[in-house]
Amino acid sequence: MKVLVVNAGSSSLKYQLIDMTTESTLAKGLVERIGIDGTRLKQEVNGDKYVLEQPMKNHVVASQFMLDALTDKVHGVLSNMDEIAAVGHRVLHGGEKFTQSVIIDDEVIEAIKENIPLGPLHNPANLMGIMACHEVMPNTPMVAVFDTAFHQTMPPKAFLYGVPIDYYERLHVRRYGFHGTSHRYVSARAAEFLGKDINNLRIITCHLGNGSSIAAVHNGKCVDTSMGITPLEGLLMGTRSGSMDPAVLQYIMNNDGINIDEMLEILNKKSGLLGVSGVSSDMRDVDTAAESGNKNALVAQQILDMGIKKYIGAYAAVMGGVDVIVFTAGIGENGIELRERVMEDMSFLGAAIDKEKNKVKGKEADISADDSKVKVVVIPTNEELVIARDTLELVNP
Repeated sequence: MKVLVVNAGSSSLKYQLIDMTTESTLAKGLVERIGIDGTRLKQEVNGDKYVLEQPMKNHVVASQFMLDALTDKVHGVLSNMDEIAAVGHRVLHGGEKFTQSVIIDDEVIEAIKENIPLGPLHNPANLMGIMACHEVMPNTPMVAVFDTAFHQTMPPKAFLYGVPIDYYERLHVRRYGFHGTSHRYVSARAAEFLGKDINNLRIITCHLGNGSSIAAVHNGKCVDTSMGITPLEGLLMGTRSGSMDPAVLQYIMNNDGINIDEMLEILNKKSGLLGVSGVSSDMRDVDTAAESGNKNALVAQQILDMGIKKYIGAYAAVMGGVDVIVFTAGIGENGIELRERVMEDMSFLGAAIDKEKNKVKGKEADISADDSKVKVVVIPTNEELVIARDTLELVNP
């Protein structure tokens, strides 16, 4: 059975075709700059790279080109689109309505629309991807997998903010958390990798990339996470500020004469590593600049390191200890120096890494020191596989 996994952005469409009999990736691709000049489809099959530059006015057209690429006689992997048994869609925000993945029907589509105010940048794009695929594949079952679902096991003491309860009851203001498919996958995979039962583990998962979040996973269930009602809260990120005193917004807005929309644009797109370093939103560029003596880049690096340390310490306290610390996503999987800096002076937790074992990028590894009571591991994330597994389970139980 072949499952197509789709992750639609406002002007992009990422996809991956997975053969679920072996859980192997048959093809993966990206359509970028949809609706603007320079639209391009890039697809890779067994090392064969196929690039098509073609105007695509919307996601429906892009979806058709995606299917054409997958069924292309030279560069594709399918004889026809009927080989696609189901489509799994990544959806950012499910609010409180979805605690697990669901088959998409009219009711689900309406619920995703209702959550647009909570995910204004992502949910509309996710809906475009769903509707576009439905238009070109009307008879293929589709599943929505929500970034927020894994975090729905958090108790009120973790998800409520310290504001009048009316805002939660009336406007659903609360912490939702994101990267749920990643935290879910790496926590389960870490337990499997270590040969341990996840139902008896206290795991801290560090998803570190352009967007970063940390989760406390106690006996397989999320009990706290760093992102909030939107993906802006928590750690310093590529272009996002992370947590801060809300009064900072009022002070800057009053001083510079800007409105709240402009302020949030700054916090989401001009802050983080980019804003502090003045160099780049890419951690690799920031690291290079810091090594060259750029003081702002060094401070940006230190803010992120300290933030990760704080969350690890806090979540160990929340769970009454920690058994496993997981590093994942682009920075977490490849940041040898960052992992070393973060885990320095963590012996009070019983956690330490072996510097030689830590010299690993992009593959599963136990990097714990021999005398470390806490296991520290690198687990590459695979959100697409989680989406494909959920899709298979729902359409072919």
